[in-house]
Amino acid sequence: MSATPTGTTAHQRALLDAARGGDEGAYERLVEPYRRELHAHCYRMLGSVHDAEDALQEALLRAWRGLPGFEGRSSLRTWLHRITTNACLALIERRSRRALPADHGPRNDPHVEADWSVVEALSMEPYPDEAIGLETGLAAPDARYERRESVELAFVAAFQHLPATQRAVLILRDVLGFSAKEVASSLGTSVPSVNSALQRVRRSVEDRLPARSQQANLRVLGDARLQALVDAYVEAWERGDAAAILAMLAEDATFSMPPHAVWYRGHDDIAAFLATGPLRQRWRLLPTRANGQVAFGCYMWDAEAARYLAHSIDVLTLRGDTVEELTAFLLADAVPGFGLPDHLPAGEPGR
Repeated sequence: MSATPTGTTAHQRALLDAARGGDEGAYERLVEPYRRELHAHCYRMLGSVHDAEDALQEALLRAWRGLPGFEGRSSLRTWLHRITTNACLALIERRSRRALPADHGPRNDPHVEADWSVVEALSMEPYPDEAIGLETGLAAPDARYERRESVELAFVAAFQHLPATQRAVLILRDVLGFSAKEVASSLGTSVPSVNSALQRVRRSVEDRLPARSQQANLRVLGDARLQALVDAYVEAWERGDAAAILAMLAEDATFSMPPHAVWYRGHDDIAAFLATGPLRQRWRLLPTRANGQVAFGCYMWDAEAARYLAHSIDVLTLRGDTVEELTAFLLADAVPGFGLPDHLPAGEPGR
């Protein structure tokens, strides 16, 4: 007979017994409190919302099938994360790593027509803050990174550079706060191996991370200055005001457009690109949040449809109150996933 899982409540035990007896509804209620955390774990591992959904569905199916054999030697949370991690590792084996345009090659010359047919085989995707939830701070005493911090673009991109198993070690230990023993059990290795790998991957990841996370930057910036920045960004794009857009960018800012490999750096190059590309269009923007960062749903005017159609999600990486990186994810079908409409009515454009 299976033991009672560590740390379960009477309600959880009742649901667990019913689920073991074949009650799918009880199983859904049992795992629901962990679903958001598991989905975010998959995203950190995989860098893609779509891949995260695939991995989570596979993991929950495996857990359902394996529930009769769950012996309760660990908590249900630990058991679910073990299954989910291994589902992610299996998916990574079949697919190349996700990346951002700067990882694929040198920046483009804006005076030479870009080859927009060059699309990254597997680009990172933006992650809605709603999927992360409202949790801030550390997941557990042993965690090193805040939950929101660990889904920032810089963090997720850094994770993708690690070999899959090392990626899992780092995320399970430093993001989710599992013990070295729990991580070793999840990955079928030893505690010394986990500790050794952790020291190596911490150095590797920290070399790729900025000095200040976006969460720390946003706290220093404060609500009033942040709102002013958001308003200014919307107004500049809706007016088609290149000078105002450039005034918000750091001198060495980058502008990339995944899944395309095209990207630019610096005011001169970005100005030239804006003049020949984006600012020839009319735009409407709706503020949102992605990856724990300032973001916008962007809508481009479509004369044939006589309305603004969803076009992209812009994610801003800030340095103080200037934009260090503008990552425009050209994924129109991703916009509704941020709780935004797929189109906006004509109305009065910003210019």
